[in-house]
Amino acid sequence: MKKTLANIGLSFLGAVIALGLYTTFIHKEHIKTTKDIDQSNIINANYNRNINTIDSQISFVETAKKSINCVVHVKNTSLVRRNDPYSYYGYRTYKQVGEGSGVIISSDGYIVTNYHVIRNTRDIEITLNNQKVYKAEIVGFYEDIDIALLKIDDNDLEYMEFGDSDKTNIGEWVLAVGNPYNLNSTVTAGIISAKGRNLSNNQNIESFIQTDAAVNPGNSGGALVDVSGKLIGINTKISSETGSYIGYSFAVPSNIVKKIIEDIMDNGYVERAYMGISGGELDFELSKRLNIELTQGYFVNRVSPSGGAEKAGVKRGDIILKLDENKISTSADLIGYLNSKKPNDIIKTTVYRGGKEIILNVKLNALNK
Repeated sequence: MKKTLANIGLSFLGAVIALGLYTTFIHKEHIKTTKDIDQSNIINANYNRNINTIDSQISFVETAKKSINCVVHVKNTSLVRRNDPYSYYGYRTYKQVGEGSGVIISSDGYIVTNYHVIRNTRDIEITLNNQKVYKAEIVGFYEDIDIALLKIDDNDLEYMEFGDSDKTNIGEWVLAVGNPYNLNSTVTAGIISAKGRNLSNNQNIESFIQTDAAVNPGNSGGALVDVSGKLIGINTKISSETGSYIGYSFAVPSNIVKKIIEDIMDNGYVERAYMGISGGELDFELSKRLNIELTQGYFVNRVSPSGGAEKAGVKRGDIILKLDENKISTSADLIGYLNSKKPNDIIKTTVYRGGKEIILNVKLNALNK
C-alpha cells in the first residue's frame, strides 16, 4: 500500500514538473509568437495605411475631372500666300488650319491661350469638352510672352481659377491638360522640374516653369494645373529636336499670365514694369573676383538715374537676394517676378552689401513710358 502511494506521489510530482516546464517554455514561446504576429499585423496595417495615404495624395481623378471641362480646343483658320509661277498674280492664297488649346478663366467666356496658336488667324473656333462649338474673338495679345486673350459668347461656363505660381515648388505634382494631336481632353502628370527657365538667353522676357508632364503639339495654350485644380501656368513650349515631347516642357507662370490678361482688359495693352537696374546673375567666377562667399543672386552693375531703384537706395555692386519673399538666384528669377508686377507697385528688395543684408522698398517704373 505504501509503495502504491509512493508511486502515485511520484506520478503527481512528475505531472506538476511537466506542467511547469510547459508553462515556462512552450506556453511562453507560444505567447511570444502570438505577440510577434500581432505586431507584424500592426506594422502591415500602418504600412498599408501609409501606402493608401500616398495613393490619395497623388490621385488626380477629381482634379482631372474638374480641369478637362475648363480646357478647350482652339481651331484657327488663316490665309497663307505661296508663290505660284502659273498664277496670274504669281502667287496663290490657301487656307491653313492650326490647332491648339485654351483655358476658360471666367464664367462669361474669357479664354487664355498662346499667341502663336492664333497668330495671323481670320477665324477662330472653340470646342468645349462637351462638344459645344463657338466662334471666338481676339480681345488682345502680348506677343513677347506668347499670351492671347479670346472671348466667346456664353455666361454660364465652368472656369479655372488662377493659382499663385510664385508659391509652387520644385518636385510638386502637376497636370498638363490640353488637346495634343487633336486628341481632346488629354491629361498627363508630372512634377515641376525647375523654375525661372530662360530658353533663348533673352534677359528681358522669359521665365518659364519647367515640367516633365508630357506636352506635345496641340497642347500649346493648355493648362498646367496644381493638385488642387488651380491654374499655375499656360503650356507654351517643348524642348525637342523632333517636334514631339522628349521629357521637358515649359509653361508661362500663372502670375505673369494673370497680369497680362488684367492689362489687356483694363488698358487694351500690356504695361511692363522695371526697377531701373541692369546687371547679371552672380556665379562662382564673379564671386571670386568680388571676394565674397555668395554664389547666387542678381549683381547690379548699373543703376538708372531717377529710377525706382536709385530712389530707394539701390547701388552699383549690390546683390539682389530677394524680391518680396521670392528668392532671386538668376536673372530669369528677377525678370520673371517683375513681369508679374505693374508700374507703381512697391517691391520689398533684399540686397547684400558690405557683408550685410539690407531691405529697400523699390517703386517700379513703367518701361514703355
